[in-house]
Amino acid sequence: MTQTSPTPRIDTSRPHPARVYDWFLGGKDNYPVDEALGRQITAMEPTAKYGARHNRWFMQRATRMLVARKGVHQFLDIGTGIPTEPNLHRIAQRAAPEARVVYVDNDSIVLAHAEALLRGTPEGVTRYLQADAREPDRILELAREILDFERPVAVSLIALLHFVPDEQGAYDLVRTLVDALPSGSHLVLSQLASDYDPERTREAVDMYAAGGVTLVPRTREEFTTFFSDLDLLDPGVVWLPEWHPELAVDEERDGTAVPLYAGVARKP
Repeated sequence: MTQTSPTPRIDTSRPHPARVYDWFLGGKDNYPVDEALGRQITAMEPTAKYGARHNRWFMQRATRMLVARKGVHQFLDIGTGIPTEPNLHRIAQRAAPEARVVYVDNDSIVLAHAEALLRGTPEGVTRYLQADAREPDRILELAREILDFERPVAVSLIALLHFVPDEQGAYDLVRTLVDALPSGSHLVLSQLASDYDPERTREAVDMYAAGGVTLVPRTREEFTTFFSDLDLLDPGVVWLPEWHPELAVDEERDGTAVPLYAGVARKP
């Protein structure tokens, strides 16, 4: 495991999405400011923790499919968050020990734990890059030193794009990444929906804003736009739990609705 820069200072004065997400998942790598926002969110939306778990399960199902059914052995996971077992590389390298996985995040606490927690197989490659998702050109430059962009790459942005406003180039970000990929590559996305329960969603947006975090839910149509010029895999854009449930392993579902969209698409 390598890193690209010295560990910068961790800002504990304001919540960070990766650390709030860690709190949702029951992790310990968060601070009181992150827990406070997490508790506010769950008080308004008790299913928030369940939704976070579903994001992890979706990542695992998508990775299983891409390795086993699509033959993809290279992954670029942007906005990876604080490591939580099983991580993407565990899933990929369990099926294909030679798989190469690059994780990207901008939170210093992720970097602090990456070297210790992201251990891969001897045959494969597992790396962590400290970079901001809003700098796709830099991410691609660094990733090309590790991944072979002459062969298919799966790019995943799980529960990330709803933290990137349109005015900060959310669609351009995705387009830049996709344009750099060879044919046969895949895009894996999940996104908070704005058209499931609009009133409660607006409350969540306001709550995140009060904590200094921008939250940008999107409609099904807006989410589908991220897959423009790509071939959506069956079953298309669906609610998170509905994406290939037959691939589930150790998922503790209870039928609760999860207001997030999911989709995986192939570059023709």
